Amino acid sequence: MFRQLLNWRSLLALIAILIVSGTVWYSSYLADKIEKDERKKVELWVEAVTSFSNSSNNETGLAIMITRQNEIPIIETTEKDSIITWVNLDSSRVEEGWKKNDPRRILTTNSYLQDKLKSFRSENESIVWTDPLDPTRKNKYYYGHSRLLDEVRYYPLAQLFIVGLFILITVMALRTNYRSTQNQVWAGMAKETAHQLGTPVSSLEGWIEILRESHSNESFFPEIEKDIGRLRLVTDRFGKIGSTPQLEEKNIIEQVNNMVEYIRKRAGGKVSFHVSTHGLENIPVKISAPLFDWVIENLLKNALDAMEGKGSIKIDIQNDEKNATIDVSDTGKGISSQNIGKVFKPGFTTKKRGWGLGLSLSKRIIEQYHKGSLTVKQSEPGKGTTFRIVLKK
Repeated sequence: MFRQLLNWRSLLALIAILIVSGTVWYSSYLADKIEKDERKKVELWVEAVTSFSNSSNNETGLAIMITRQNEIPIIETTEKDSIITWVNLDSSRVEEGWKKNDPRRILTTNSYLQDKLKSFRSENESIVWTDPLDPTRKNKYYYGHSRLLDEVRYYPLAQLFIVGLFILITVMALRTNYRSTQNQVWAGMAKETAHQLGTPVSSLEGWIEILRESHSNESFFPEIEKDIGRLRLVTDRFGKIGSTPQLEEKNIIEQVNNMVEYIRKRAGGKVSFHVSTHGLENIPVKISAPLFDWVIENLLKNALDAMEGKGSIKIDIQNDEKNATIDVSDTGKGISSQNIGKVFKPGFTTKKRGWGLGLSLSKRIIEQYHKGSLTVKQSEPGKGTTFRIVLKK
């Protein structure tokens, strides 16, 4: 099914590329055609103007040609590009300098005309006219693009920009909706799990009390109570997913040490734990203790799995005016560079029996509920990994 969806996406992407390519090619074809047609019009106009200057019998024909040529801007210059006259330009812009400048010099000093001349020179090759009566006299005719040509040339780009913006907004909306739905599913599953666990845990607590009344001297009751308390803690954690937890000021050094001691008892003698607080005993930070403990537990368990039961885990806790930082380092197999960006994605795991949810939930707990950050500080295959938690104080 995934492959079919991927094939459909590839097909739609190919069709979109073909449509875009076809639109750009056809627009380019029309622009070239209009550009050639406009050059012919300018050449005819130049011929009409020069014919009129040499014969008074073409006044009617010239009037017709000038009437037809009412869109293409043209500037006539001498052989040395001194402006002689112009047509189809903004008269108000040309006349701006008349009050300040000598009218006889307005065509050569007006910045608007000079800018247009420079622009026309870069857009099209000039049309050169040689006076048949005086071959040494040559005039140049520079012309720009008509509004139609500009629209044909740039409209597809504007259209593609709008379409691209629409696609981007649509993709972002779909992605946001997908994430929202995914979050609702995870939250719903977590709450349902907490609900399902609540009944048997309460029942076990009741049975323990009954057994204690009849067998009060049994030594295994404290261990059973610890496991039941653990189940209650897990239920509480899952119940808080999807809801805004109540943050309380806690000593994170104490919280981290408690979780380290809990994992140490289950890690075996081949794993050493080192907690460095740089001489500090208390770092108060507002946290949800059950959820924060869950994050530390996940990181420590991942470290144990990465080391395969043998190695060293170091927890470095630092404090400054704004943040509390916790680095959890192991001497495990590390994370390859291509997988570092995937470790927090739901479902990603390198374990044979893993679900790939621990780090994803941990990141959600730290960033969404505690407004902090959980990142991979560094990792090197064969040498180990360091995860960093930053909590705002």
